[in-house]
Amino acid sequence: MKRIIPSVTLLILIVILSVGCGGNANKSPSDEDQTYNWRFAHEENNGSIQDVYVKKFKEVIERRSNGKINIDIYPVGQIGDATQQCELLQNGGLEFAIISPGNTGTIVPENQLFSLHFLFPEDMEKNKEIFKTSTALNEMLTSKYLERNIKVLSYWTEGTMEWTTKKPVNTPDKWKGIKMRTMPSPMIVASYEAYGANPTPLPYMEVYSGLQLNMIEGQENPISAIEEMKFYEVQKYLTLGASSLYVTTTSVNPKFFEGLPEDIQQMILNTIEELRDFSFDAQAELNGGALDKIKSTSDIEVVHLTEEERAKFKEASKVAYNKYINMVGKDGENILTKLMEEISELESK
Repeated sequence: MKRIIPSVTLLILIVILSVGCGGNANKSPSDEDQTYNWRFAHEENNGSIQDVYVKKFKEVIERRSNGKINIDIYPVGQIGDATQQCELLQNGGLEFAIISPGNTGTIVPENQLFSLHFLFPEDMEKNKEIFKTSTALNEMLTSKYLERNIKVLSYWTEGTMEWTTKKPVNTPDKWKGIKMRTMPSPMIVASYEAYGANPTPLPYMEVYSGLQLNMIEGQENPISAIEEMKFYEVQKYLTLGASSLYVTTTSVNPKFFEGLPEDIQQMILNTIEELRDFSFDAQAELNGGALDKIKSTSDIEVVHLTEEERAKFKEASKVAYNKYINMVGKDGENILTKLMEEISELESK
């Protein structure tokens, strides 16, 4: 079911944003002597990987349009949380947004396959190829987003998800009862329940205080986010297990996009392709630098999972795969099966 009926709050935001852009967001920049404002929201703070990506998108589009297109950037919190930003995109209150599956599992249930542990390769070059060529993602899953009034332009990753905790968690049996902060994703919850943990959804901006006050005992994020938000200051262990990828999407309101002239649509698509390599390079640089900074500025214990420990987690995580299939039905199962086949074929080369 499409979530296209805004709440009163969202309706107010849509009206404010529409007035703020002068009502010209959908006009063609081909019209001479006019400038055009588009709005692009993301889910993180200034300086984050998403922020770096969106600023690069803005830079390229404004240059290619010779300054006729202006893009206003909204970090998380400026016009609502991540879920509200998604709803604004659906309703036309935003033209572009970074939409992450972890925040939209109830909107596009099929995207919860990204929350399954040990699904993707550890090799980032192979993941780049999967995101670019996968039929399961770029056709089958993208059609599910479109049914919910979201047009996905690309899938990309902010890096591997790593764990910070107050207790050792290097084997599944050590997770029993641990209060693990998660995003509001049914499958992320299921993935940690498979280890016996107690998943606790909590807004991103409340995680530090939650850890500090012992409301939660651990959290997962890419290394860059762990360093940026200083989570390591209130945790004892950083476990590098690469259990999953933090996958996100660059998305656009479909009605807005289809209303653009073909040359402008192509400009956007070309920019998206240019940013494909950029996103992988940016996450590698930011995550690598962040890990070095964490090690040099804290005494948190860094734990690397052994191959034996990873194998135990892979076996334990299978429960969540079955739950995903039960949750999303046949279409979701077909997407997951196709994606696993594509990953297996790529890894065998």
